[in-house]
Amino acid sequence: MSWAQVIVLSVVQGLTEFLPVSSSGHLRIVSELFWGADAGASFTAVIQLGTEAAVLVYFAGMIWQILRGWCAGLLNKQARGQDWKMGWMVIVGSIPIGILGFVGKDLIRDNLRNLWITAAMLILFSFVFIVAERTSSKSRGFEELNMKDAVVMGLCQCLALIPGVSRSGGTISGGLFLGLDREVATRFSFLLAIPAVLASGLFSLPDAFAPATGQSATGAQLLVGTGIAFVIGYASIAWLLKFVAHHSFEWFAAYRIPVGIIVMVLLALGVLQPY
Repeated sequence: MSWAQVIVLSVVQGLTEFLPVSSSGHLRIVSELFWGADAGASFTAVIQLGTEAAVLVYFAGMIWQILRGWCAGLLNKQARGQDWKMGWMVIVGSIPIGILGFVGKDLIRDNLRNLWITAAMLILFSFVFIVAERTSSKSRGFEELNMKDAVVMGLCQCLALIPGVSRSGGTISGGLFLGLDREVATRFSFLLAIPAVLASGLFSLPDAFAPATGQSATGAQLLVGTGIAFVIGYASIAWLLKFVAHHSFEWFAAYRIPVGIIVMVLLALGVLQPY
Protein backbone atom coordinates (compact mmCIF):
# COMPACT_ATOMS: atom_id res chain seq x y z
CA MET A 1 0.00 0.00 0.00
CA SER A 2 1.14 3.53 -0.67
CA TRP A 3 1.32 6.11 2.12
CA ALA A 4 -1.37 8.19 0.40
CA GLN A 5 -3.70 5.21 0.41
CA VAL A 6 -3.00 4.46 4.07
CA ILE A 7 -3.63 8.07 5.14
CA VAL A 8 -6.84 8.50 3.13
CA LEU A 9 -8.30 5.17 4.24
CA SER A 10 -7.42 5.88 7.87
CA VAL A 11 -9.26 9.21 7.67
CA VAL A 12 -12.26 7.44 6.13
CA GLN A 13 -12.14 4.85 8.89
CA GLY A 14 -12.12 7.50 11.60
CA LEU A 15 -15.00 9.40 10.01
CA THR A 16 -17.25 6.41 9.33
CA GLU A 17 -16.60 3.79 12.02
CA PHE A 18 -19.22 5.08 14.44
CA LEU A 19 -21.69 6.42 11.91
CA PRO A 20 -24.28 3.92 10.61
CA VAL A 21 -22.91 4.16 7.07
CA SER A 22 -20.53 1.13 7.13
CA SER A 23 -16.86 1.95 7.55
CA SER A 24 -15.80 -1.34 5.91
CA GLY A 25 -18.04 -0.58 2.95
CA HIS A 26 -16.61 2.92 2.56
CA LEU A 27 -13.04 1.65 2.82
CA ARG A 28 -13.81 -0.93 0.17
CA ILE A 29 -15.38 1.67 -2.17
CA VAL A 30 -12.73 4.39 -1.70
CA SER A 31 -9.85 1.94 -2.09
CA GLU A 32 -11.28 0.52 -5.32
CA LEU A 33 -12.28 3.93 -6.71
CA PHE A 34 -8.94 5.70 -6.22
CA TRP A 35 -6.41 2.85 -6.23
CA GLY A 36 -8.15 0.11 -8.19
CA ALA A 37 -7.53 -2.46 -5.49
CA ASP A 38 -9.07 -3.74 -2.28
CA ALA A 39 -6.99 -2.81 0.76
CA GLY A 40 -8.32 -5.97 2.37
CA ALA A 41 -10.24 -7.05 5.44
CA SER A 42 -7.06 -7.46 7.51
CA PHE A 43 -5.96 -3.84 7.01
CA THR A 44 -9.48 -2.70 7.88
CA ALA A 45 -9.55 -4.79 11.04
CA VAL A 46 -6.18 -3.48 12.23
CA ILE A 47 -6.83 0.26 11.78
CA GLN A 48 -10.17 -0.28 13.54
CA LEU A 49 -8.02 -0.70 16.65
CA GLY A 50 -7.46 3.05 16.46
CA THR A 51 -11.15 3.89 16.48
CA GLU A 52 -11.77 1.34 19.22
CA ALA A 53 -9.02 2.94 21.29
CA ALA A 54 -11.00 6.17 20.91
CA VAL A 55 -14.00 4.39 22.47
CA LEU A 56 -11.84 3.21 25.38
CA VAL A 57 -10.62 6.75 26.04
CA TYR A 58 -13.95 8.51 25.49
CA PHE A 59 -15.88 6.10 27.72
CA ALA A 60 -13.00 5.37 30.12
CA GLY A 61 -15.01 6.34 33.21
CA MET A 62 -18.00 4.19 32.28
CA ILE A 63 -15.83 1.25 31.21
CA TRP A 64 -13.81 1.37 34.45
CA GLN A 65 -17.01 1.49 36.49
CA ILE A 66 -18.41 -1.56 34.67
CA LEU A 67 -15.14 -3.48 35.01
CA ARG A 68 -14.89 -2.67 38.69
CA GLY A 69 -18.51 -3.65 39.32
CA TRP A 70 -18.15 -6.88 37.33
CA CYS A 71 -14.99 -7.91 39.17
CA ALA A 72 -16.56 -7.03 42.52
CA GLY A 73 -19.57 -9.20 41.64
CA LEU A 74 -17.31 -12.16 40.96
CA LEU A 75 -15.96 -11.94 44.49
CA ASN A 76 -19.07 -10.87 46.37
CA LYS A 77 -22.70 -11.76 45.53
CA GLN A 78 -23.91 -8.75 47.47
CA ALA A 79 -22.04 -6.46 45.06
CA ARG A 80 -23.87 -7.70 41.96
CA GLY A 81 -25.61 -4.56 40.79
CA GLN A 82 -26.20 -2.89 37.43
CA ASP A 83 -22.49 -2.75 36.54
CA TRP A 84 -22.19 -6.51 37.18
CA LYS A 85 -25.10 -7.12 34.82
CA MET A 86 -23.75 -4.68 32.25
CA GLY A 87 -20.40 -6.50 32.19
CA TRP A 88 -22.13 -9.80 31.48
CA MET A 89 -24.34 -8.20 28.84
CA VAL A 90 -21.30 -6.95 26.94
CA ILE A 91 -19.63 -10.37 27.19
CA VAL A 92 -22.70 -12.36 26.14
CA GLY A 93 -23.60 -9.90 23.39
CA SER A 94 -20.08 -10.24 21.91
CA ILE A 95 -20.20 -14.04 21.60
CA PRO A 96 -22.24 -14.32 18.35
CA ILE A 97 -19.95 -12.13 16.23
CA GLY A 98 -16.89 -13.79 17.77
CA ILE A 99 -18.09 -17.23 16.66
CA LEU A 100 -19.29 -16.19 13.21
CA GLY A 101 -16.23 -14.02 12.62
CA PHE A 102 -13.88 -16.93 13.34
CA VAL A 103 -15.84 -19.61 11.49
CA GLY A 104 -16.51 -17.43 8.45
CA LYS A 105 -13.20 -15.57 8.28
CA ASP A 106 -12.37 -16.78 4.75
CA LEU A 107 -15.80 -15.79 3.43
CA ILE A 108 -15.50 -12.38 5.10
CA ARG A 109 -12.08 -11.73 3.59
CA ASP A 110 -13.07 -12.77 0.08
CA ASN A 111 -16.62 -13.36 -1.23
CA LEU A 112 -18.48 -10.86 0.94
CA ARG A 113 -16.23 -8.02 -0.26
CA ASN A 114 -17.95 -7.97 -3.65
CA LEU A 115 -18.89 -4.33 -4.32
CA TRP A 116 -22.28 -5.36 -5.69
CA ILE A 117 -23.05 -6.79 -2.25
CA THR A 118 -21.72 -3.65 -0.54
CA ALA A 119 -23.85 -1.34 -2.70
CA ALA A 120 -26.95 -3.49 -2.22
CA MET A 121 -26.52 -3.52 1.56
CA LEU A 122 -26.04 0.26 1.66
CA ILE A 123 -29.43 0.63 -0.02
CA LEU A 124 -31.45 -2.20 1.51
CA PHE A 125 -30.35 -1.79 5.11
CA SER A 126 -31.21 1.89 4.96
CA PHE A 127 -34.87 0.87 5.00
CA VAL A 128 -34.23 -1.02 8.24
CA PHE A 129 -33.10 2.29 9.78
CA ILE A 130 -36.26 3.96 8.58
CA VAL A 131 -38.57 1.26 9.94
CA ALA A 132 -36.69 1.12 13.25
CA GLU A 133 -36.96 4.87 13.71
CA ARG A 134 -40.65 5.03 12.84
CA THR A 135 -41.79 2.03 14.91
CA SER A 136 -39.63 2.37 18.04
CA SER A 137 -41.12 3.78 21.22
CA LYS A 138 -37.63 5.01 22.27
CA SER A 139 -38.91 4.91 25.84
CA ARG A 140 -36.40 2.65 27.60
CA GLY A 141 -33.41 4.13 29.43
CA PHE A 142 -29.90 2.85 30.20
CA GLU A 143 -30.93 1.32 33.53
CA GLU A 144 -33.56 -0.76 31.74
CA LEU A 145 -31.06 -2.60 29.53
CA ASN A 146 -31.28 -6.38 30.03
CA MET A 147 -29.77 -9.60 28.75
CA LYS A 148 -32.41 -9.94 26.03
CA ASP A 149 -31.30 -6.57 24.64
CA ALA A 150 -27.66 -7.70 24.70
CA VAL A 151 -28.41 -10.95 22.85
CA VAL A 152 -30.58 -9.31 20.19
CA MET A 153 -28.14 -6.44 19.61
CA GLY A 154 -25.24 -8.92 19.62
CA LEU A 155 -26.94 -10.94 16.87
CA CYS A 156 -27.57 -7.73 14.94
CA GLN A 157 -23.87 -6.87 15.26
CA CYS A 158 -23.08 -10.00 13.21
CA LEU A 159 -24.59 -8.28 10.17
CA ALA A 160 -21.57 -5.96 10.20
CA LEU A 161 -19.49 -8.84 8.82
CA ILE A 162 -21.07 -7.89 5.49
CA PRO A 163 -19.56 -4.63 4.17
CA GLY A 164 -22.31 -2.10 3.58
CA VAL A 165 -24.51 -3.04 6.53
CA SER A 166 -22.74 -1.11 9.35
CA ARG A 167 -22.00 -2.51 12.79
CA SER A 168 -23.36 0.51 14.60
CA GLY A 169 -26.34 0.66 12.26
CA GLY A 170 -27.20 -2.98 12.90
CA THR A 171 -26.88 -2.85 16.67
CA ILE A 172 -28.59 0.53 17.07
CA SER A 173 -31.47 -0.55 14.84
CA GLY A 174 -31.83 -3.68 16.97
CA GLY A 175 -31.93 -1.50 20.08
CA LEU A 176 -34.57 0.77 18.57
CA PHE A 177 -36.77 -2.21 17.67
CA LEU A 178 -36.53 -3.19 21.35
CA GLY A 179 -37.80 0.24 22.36
CA LEU A 180 -34.51 1.68 23.61
CA ASP A 181 -33.89 5.40 23.54
CA ARG A 182 -31.73 6.31 20.52
CA GLU A 183 -28.82 7.60 22.63
CA VAL A 184 -28.99 4.57 24.96
CA ALA A 185 -28.85 2.19 22.00
CA THR A 186 -25.90 4.13 20.59
CA ARG A 187 -23.91 4.07 23.83
CA PHE A 188 -24.48 0.34 24.35
CA SER A 189 -23.52 -0.23 20.71
CA PHE A 190 -20.15 1.37 21.44
CA LEU A 191 -19.62 -0.85 24.50
CA LEU A 192 -20.69 -3.97 22.61
CA ALA A 193 -18.12 -3.32 19.89
CA ILE A 194 -15.11 -3.26 22.22
CA PRO A 195 -14.45 -7.03 22.59
CA ALA A 196 -15.33 -7.83 18.98
CA VAL A 197 -13.25 -5.11 17.33
CA LEU A 198 -10.24 -5.56 19.60
CA ALA A 199 -10.25 -9.34 19.04
CA SER A 200 -10.67 -8.90 15.27
CA GLY A 201 -7.87 -6.35 15.02
CA LEU A 202 -5.38 -8.33 17.08
CA PHE A 203 -6.27 -11.57 15.29
CA SER A 204 -5.79 -9.92 11.87
CA LEU A 205 -2.54 -8.11 12.75
CA PRO A 206 -0.13 -10.81 11.46
CA ASP A 207 -2.12 -11.20 8.24
CA ALA A 208 -2.04 -7.46 7.52
CA PHE A 209 1.69 -7.67 6.73
CA ALA A 210 1.24 -10.47 4.16
CA PRO A 211 -2.48 -10.97 3.49
CA ALA A 212 -3.83 -13.86 1.46
CA THR A 213 -6.21 -11.35 -0.13
CA GLY A 214 -5.91 -7.57 -0.28
CA GLN A 215 -2.79 -5.43 0.01
CA SER A 216 0.05 -5.57 2.50
CA ALA A 217 1.08 -2.71 4.76
CA THR A 218 4.26 -2.03 6.71
CA GLY A 219 4.37 -1.76 10.49
CA ALA A 220 4.92 2.00 10.23
CA GLN A 221 1.91 2.38 7.94
CA LEU A 222 -0.34 0.39 10.27
CA LEU A 223 0.86 2.43 13.25
CA VAL A 224 0.27 5.78 11.55
CA GLY A 225 -3.07 4.63 10.16
CA THR A 226 -4.22 3.49 13.58
CA GLY A 227 -3.18 6.83 15.09
CA ILE A 228 -5.09 8.83 12.48
CA ALA A 229 -8.18 6.67 12.97
CA PHE A 230 -7.95 7.24 16.73
CA VAL A 231 -7.86 11.04 16.55
CA ILE A 232 -10.63 11.40 13.99
CA GLY A 233 -12.68 8.61 15.57
CA TYR A 234 -12.61 10.34 18.95
CA ALA A 235 -14.09 13.49 17.42
CA SER A 236 -16.67 11.40 15.56
CA ILE A 237 -17.95 9.83 18.79
CA ALA A 238 -18.59 13.23 20.36
CA TRP A 239 -20.36 14.46 17.23
CA LEU A 240 -22.55 11.36 16.86
CA LEU A 241 -23.75 11.37 20.47
CA LYS A 242 -24.82 15.00 20.11
CA PHE A 243 -26.47 14.28 16.77
CA VAL A 244 -28.53 11.25 17.87
CA ALA A 245 -29.86 13.15 20.88
CA HIS A 246 -31.88 15.37 18.55
CA HIS A 247 -31.94 13.80 15.08
CA SER A 248 -33.33 10.68 13.43
CA PHE A 249 -31.19 7.95 11.87
CA GLU A 250 -33.23 8.46 8.72
CA TRP A 251 -30.71 11.19 7.84
CA PHE A 252 -28.08 8.48 7.38
CA ALA A 253 -30.45 6.44 5.22
CA ALA A 254 -30.82 9.51 3.00
CA TYR A 255 -27.03 9.45 2.54
CA ARG A 256 -26.57 5.67 2.15
CA ILE A 257 -29.17 5.12 -0.58
CA PRO A 258 -27.67 7.59 -3.13
CA VAL A 259 -24.16 6.28 -2.41
CA GLY A 260 -25.30 2.70 -3.01
CA ILE A 261 -26.98 3.70 -6.28
CA ILE A 262 -23.88 5.60 -7.46
CA VAL A 263 -21.66 2.59 -6.72
CA MET A 264 -24.01 0.33 -8.70
CA VAL A 265 -23.93 2.72 -11.66
CA LEU A 266 -20.11 2.84 -11.57
CA LEU A 267 -20.00 -0.96 -11.42
CA ALA A 268 -22.38 -1.25 -14.37
CA LEU A 269 -20.25 1.21 -16.39
CA GLY A 270 -17.06 -0.69 -15.56
CA VAL A 271 -15.52 2.24 -13.67
CA LEU A 272 -15.41 0.06 -10.57
CA GLN A 273 -14.70 -3.67 -10.45
CA PRO A 274 -16.65 -5.85 -8.02
CA TYR A 275 -13.45 -7.53 -6.75
